[in-house]
Amino acid sequence: MKMVEVGENPTYRKEFLQLPVRLYKDDPCWIRPLDKDIEDVFNPQKNKYFKSGECVRWLLLNESGKAIGRVAAFINRETASQNNDQPTGGMGFFECIDDEKAAFLLFDTCREWLRQKGMEAMDGPINFGERDRWWGLLIEGFNKEPTYGMPYTKPYYVGFFDQYGFQEYFRQLTFFLPMPEDEVRAKIHPSVFERSVRTLEDPTYTFRHIEKKHLEKYAEDFRLIYNKAWAKHLGVGDMSVDKSRALMLRMKPILEEELIWFGYHKEEPIAFFIMLPELNQIFKHVNGKLNLIGKLKFLYHKLMKTNRKAFGVIFGIIPEYQGRGIESAIALAFSKVAWQKDYQYKELELNWIGDFNPKMLRFSRMLGGEVHKQHATYRYLFDRTKEFKRHPII
Repeated sequence: MKMVEVGENPTYRKEFLQLPVRLYKDDPCWIRPLDKDIEDVFNPQKNKYFKSGECVRWLLLNESGKAIGRVAAFINRETASQNNDQPTGGMGFFECIDDEKAAFLLFDTCREWLRQKGMEAMDGPINFGERDRWWGLLIEGFNKEPTYGMPYTKPYYVGFFDQYGFQEYFRQLTFFLPMPEDEVRAKIHPSVFERSVRTLEDPTYTFRHIEKKHLEKYAEDFRLIYNKAWAKHLGVGDMSVDKSRALMLRMKPILEEELIWFGYHKEEPIAFFIMLPELNQIFKHVNGKLNLIGKLKFLYHKLMKTNRKAFGVIFGIIPEYQGRGIESAIALAFSKVAWQKDYQYKELELNWIGDFNPKMLRFSRMLGGEVHKQHATYRYLFDRTKEFKRHPII
């Protein structure tokens, strides 16, 4: 077996994309990611994290030169030591045949590269980018299709990570909720209705979905809430005006007004609930290629409204309004739309809820959500005598 760096080699770059196609060809649940989405991660012109970091990816070839594994390692120097006891790098995009020796060689290569760069631990499998994409190893829910941007990985990978010595840093849970009123009412905890009624009847509170014509206003409202509710918990800096605008503009082609909700108190933005159409339900028809044919297929399924699934991207309430039933009120405000008989979306997945966030876990269950997928983010300490610590509870 031989490790080769992908670099700019066109053959290796193609193999990096094609290896998973071969590995998952008989798996009915796997949905091929868009080639462009993967390639953009490794493109310094597309991925802003190259400004403060670096990344390398490899293929593992067998004796005949065929790719049997792939992996990437990366460093974000702005966050390597942030909220960590040691400088920590990342590894991800791991795929491998069912061969422990091959898997360990991929892990060893990442570890040595990171060690040479001054790192003392590696997290994985994670993304060289935001947490909302390609983050975590699937450990439960192999019979479910992945949501857009979330990894779907082989069951035997779990054994590779465990045997190598990775330890579970945190889990990411995905909750499933039916949308139709007759299915969900029986699942919702009575306190959700009780708490929401008090808030919804208070005229100083308003809850409304966005309007695309006012997208710039909602981008600013999102920024204000996010910086108070999430920035410190995620260990990242405050979101800038430009970044929030860019985020909304990037979502604009796919967002639907009735899936994105904001809460206000005396017109001050205090909460958001961001949902999007579950794009994998469309992208599974394009085989990773958003070329002309892929775009026509995408347009067809969008116009014909074949997608019946939405997914929750992020939920946030500024600290001083937490514990007042705001989360219940914004969910019930959305239900007025979701419970319409002819509403397109029949299923909702609350995506990427960390086990370090007990408030969101509790609320997801109160809404009637049931865990049907779990991912694990692992950490490997290079000093095997050092005490391992899980992600702190927020």
